Amino acid sequence: MSKHCILLFLSLCGLFAGVQAHEVRPGYLELREVDSHSWDVLWKVPAKDTQRLGLYVQMPGDCTNSESGARLVNGAYIERWRTSCADGLLGREVTITGLSATRTDVLARVARADGTTQTVRLTPSAPAFTVTATASRLQVAATYLALGVEHILLGIDHLLFVLALMFLVGNWSRLIGTITAFTLAHSLTLAAATFGWIQVPQALVEAAIALSIVFVATEILHIRQGRAGLAARMPWLIAFLFGLLHGLGFAGALREIGLPEHAIPWALAFFNIGVELGQLLFIAVLFALILAVRAVWYRSAATSPNPWGLAARLSAPAAYVIGTLAMFWVFDRTYGFLV
Repeated sequence: MSKHCILLFLSLCGLFAGVQAHEVRPGYLELREVDSHSWDVLWKVPAKDTQRLGLYVQMPGDCTNSESGARLVNGAYIERWRTSCADGLLGREVTITGLSATRTDVLARVARADGTTQTVRLTPSAPAFTVTATASRLQVAATYLALGVEHILLGIDHLLFVLALMFLVGNWSRLIGTITAFTLAHSLTLAAATFGWIQVPQALVEAAIALSIVFVATEILHIRQGRAGLAARMPWLIAFLFGLLHGLGFAGALREIGLPEHAIPWALAFFNIGVELGQLLFIAVLFALILAVRAVWYRSAATSPNPWGLAARLSAPAAYVIGTLAMFWVFDRTYGFLV
């Protein structure tokens, strides 16, 4: 049984590493209104190494663009130009050509002259959007809810932290309390950083997040060795303290996305809800996987452990793999921060 468990978790973590290695960051389009006919355009195109993805902004047919150049910055090509449309842009469609042939998304943000904004998430199945006069609260809620879910499910480091917490706590009641503390904490620092009350270098935050995962993985091994520490006795406290740190990581992603000025609290709330839904979905999938392992390798219901008992048996190999991946991120991110 133990050999099968180790192979299972090595395969899973290989999948985690592969997802991170092949992840393509989303594109970003910003349209900033100059007057009723002219808009300044910022187009951030994801790149793989130095290869630019074949994504292009298609404006309505009567629009003309000024000359633009591209420069590679932090894994993405940045382009800027001004577009002038004889019939204006409000109520008309903007398309990202080439998006349907990729597996990435594009976040489009429209900043109107009156200070209001519109934020839309474009996907391969929906690569176009209509520039509206004012975005409704329902549109803002749907956009930022989806962005929150997407961010947590693509944030492999955050997911590994949640996974480590699950192995640390050992039962449902402690898991609910621990995840609630984690959610409360990251909501606080996410809001504080979004409103500019806290400012920490993002590279330093990312390195510290990786170190938090190493700490929890180490505590799992201490429990297995009969040396339970503070994390085992009060996992909710550890989750809260490190949740403050992870909230700063979420804030870095949200700063890149931007928030609609007329509905900042609304967008922030639904981004948080999306993150929480993503965490719960991840935990549900993990338990479904554990139940599947239990059904395959245990033939007799009389000798089959409950899911938490099986999770305890899996905790040591899982902690080694989680800790190894996180330690690699610590070195990689620290090097990136120092250099």
